[in-house]
Amino acid sequence: MTARFVASAAREEQFIRDGKQVVVFAGRSNVGKSSVINLLTGVRNLAKVGKSPGKTAHVNYFAIDETLYFADLPGYGYAKVSHAEKLRWAALLEAFFAKPENITFGVLVTDARHKPTALDLQMAGLFRQAGIPFLTIANKVDKLKATQVRPSLEQIAETLELTRLPLPVSGETGTGKQEVLRAIYRELSEGRKNGTPEQ
Repeated sequence: MTARFVASAAREEQFIRDGKQVVVFAGRSNVGKSSVINLLTGVRNLAKVGKSPGKTAHVNYFAIDETLYFADLPGYGYAKVSHAEKLRWAALLEAFFAKPENITFGVLVTDARHKPTALDLQMAGLFRQAGIPFLTIANKVDKLKATQVRPSLEQIAETLELTRLPLPVSGETGTGKQEVLRAIYRELSEGRKNGTPEQ
């Protein structure tokens, strides 16, 4: 796999809509989206990992094998971001999802250590309302004991009303990398033939 940074969109007119497939990554601030993208692409520091949350304020695009894009959305739920900035992020996301035909697949990144928040549930609902198939992953499973993993996955699935358990992932150790890539490329190859709103 080859991967490179392409663009950072702060406004709707900067969104890349050139007909290529787009896999969008969403999750709350500090959940480790950047680490997950770096893990999947195998390119260290492709997506910048900030030392403090709330740093991804734009939609960042990465070209994958020059045939599709990974799009990293701004993280949500960081309390220290100003109200005006939160409103700007909300408007950016609203514009991004206003044309769901330009989004092929979604990856909702959750934290394996914590119960999903109301904002996580809203994001899952946004994917569903837009008719965008999505995969839920539980990042940071390396921080859990082996006996805690299954209960954590079950709690996430129940809270987000998923039809299957999220995939356990660690952006640090590499756990789950191949499983997530297989799920993404399976959806990209099959398209939306099955019409299911989630994976």
